[in-house]
Amino acid sequence: VLISHVHFDHLSLGTLERIEDRVGALLAPTQAVNYIPRHGFPVHELGEWTSWEDGDGLRVTAVPVKHPGWRYALDAGWMTQASTAYVIEYRGVTVYFGGDTAYHPTHFKRTGERFPGIDLAFLPIGPIEPRDFMKRVHADPKEALQIFEDLGAQRMLPIHFETFINSADTREA
Repeated sequence: VLISHVHFDHLSLGTLERIEDRVGALLAPTQAVNYIPRHGFPVHELGEWTSWEDGDGLRVTAVPVKHPGWRYALDAGWMTQASTAYVIEYRGVTVYFGGDTAYHPTHFKRTGERFPGIDLAFLPIGPIEPRDFMKRVHADPKEALQIFEDLGAQRMLPIHFETFINSADTREA
């Protein structure tokens, strides 16, 4: 299980309980493990640019994003490293999972340089509006395309849009 950060729409404690017997390991960014209760599976904290390997060829590396990772506003002062994206490598396939992020002029270029030839990028879009506020924490469609280009990925799958409407975004048919 990959946890990108501990916002309620990215870490459901009830879901972890329900799937506990099927989890081989849980990976979370630095500081996020403070909100993950003890279960019957190992929890690994990954700092930026650090990797975890399972011994069967699966390698997961935490890479930088631009997004606050804290769960409650009171955490904002100390949870400064609790958000990440991941690069997953397995049997010659490389996948980028973006979690949540805004656009950053160097984060994605650096990731693309360290992991050339990303096969598939799962890129988060939204919430988008009001843009002057959301721009700090979430990419819009144009910025997601820029992230895709900066990563140098072969394919992109948009994620995170219209999952939880917690902004001024509107649904279109």
